[in-house]
Amino acid sequence: MGRTTKLLTATAAAGAACFAYGTLIERRWYRLRRLVLPHSLRGATPARDTRRLSVLHLSDLHLIPGQDHRVEFLASLAELDHDLVVITGDMLGEQHAERLTADALAPLTAKGQPGLVVLGSNDLFGPVAKSPIAYFTRPERRIHGAVLDTSSLLSRLAELGYQTLRNEATVVSTAAGDVGVGGIDDPHLATTEIPAPAAVTPSADTDTLVNLGLVHAPYTAALDVLVEPGHDVLLSGHTHGGQVRFPPFGALVGNCDLPLDQIRGASRYRDRWLHVSPGLGHSRYAPFRFACRPEATLLELIG
Repeated sequence: MGRTTKLLTATAAAGAACFAYGTLIERRWYRLRRLVLPHSLRGATPARDTRRLSVLHLSDLHLIPGQDHRVEFLASLAELDHDLVVITGDMLGEQHAERLTADALAPLTAKGQPGLVVLGSNDLFGPVAKSPIAYFTRPERRIHGAVLDTSSLLSRLAELGYQTLRNEATVVSTAAGDVGVGGIDDPHLATTEIPAPAAVTPSADTDTLVNLGLVHAPYTAALDVLVEPGHDVLLSGHTHGGQVRFPPFGALVGNCDLPLDQIRGASRYRDRWLHVSPGLGHSRYAPFRFACRPEATLLELIG
């Protein structure tokens, strides 16, 4: 066997091993990441300097029947001592998964914690098969599948203590204090009109501990609208952290206009904290992750 043949054989074997790892192991290798975001709470009083708000941030479940491993991981998160649950969209993985998905999220608010939701495009439309090359060659193209029963999903989530924000704002009470929230519909959808900042500005009548700005896809136009009303921490998902990363280079595509070095984890955006969840799932047509484990995040916001 010549040197070239040996090299090609070794390359093919390495590629097959990576594919098997990403398909069979990493995409089910869930983890909980804990992050501390200092100076993220409002107020400078001594009492508030030592207070914390624990936010469990989830995104991109893409849940379908048969994924008991993901449901079990979600159930394990109920043991955390969190004050608030935030889900930044793409909960559904296919048609008729609405009840399954809502019930999988039920344990996270079972102790009375409030939950907050913004929608992603996959909560409205089912997935379709498409070439991964399209993310590089035609990133602006949007292909949507069957219309999903979003209303039944939201009704069930409401019964379980989750409030869905669609280009609106609210104030929620948590064990740590009141939290102002503004949520925007998914800007990845071509039909979405990003609202004016006033629409996502919480009432000034309440002395909030922190203001959170939520949007599924972290397009800068949406993040800018959330910054203007004074949201202190911005939360989003959508990117899957790149889903496939190549150390030490990182992700090759982010599926939005945010810089690639900000599409996973915590960073600063216009002097605010931005946390982009790498998500727990993947499209049923792309069951693969590499160097980008699925994760939930427990964010500790402190003064």
